Amino acid sequence: MVEIISHHAQILAYIVSNSFDAPGISFFTPNEFSQQLAYMHHPAGKVIKPHIHNPVERSVTYTLEVLFIKRGKLRVDFYDNEQNFLENRVLGEGDTILLATGGHGFEVLEELVMLEVKQGPYAGEGDKTRFEPKVVTAR
Repeated sequence: MVEIISHHAQILAYIVSNSFDAPGISFFTPNEFSQQLAYMHHPAGKVIKPHIHNPVERSVTYTLEVLFIKRGKLRVDFYDNEQNFLENRVLGEGDTILLATGGHGFEVLEELVMLEVKQGPYAGEGDKTRFEPKVVTAR
């Protein structure tokens, strides 16, 4: 299952549940995203030719991040660009989310182990604007 979270035609996130499965390569994000998310399922013996990545200058305006939930549960709260709460989702073991636009906050519901991938270099506090959560939700 793949869920697209959007608000006023603006994509906030892609959630790929642990149960998603499809043969071959499935790209979820559009080509213009500065971070791409794809799922790959290949049979034993499949050969992916060796390759190098060519230098290609890219411009990144906003940081996109991908979270891989290895263990535990994480509630993700979604906000619009004006910091208004929109909705939330709970992610569990094996789930993946690409956070694209808008705001987001988190609450760890069960001890959590996850990986995060995003563009660098990290700009420290200049990379984000923090604000107070505006929602209390059921767990």
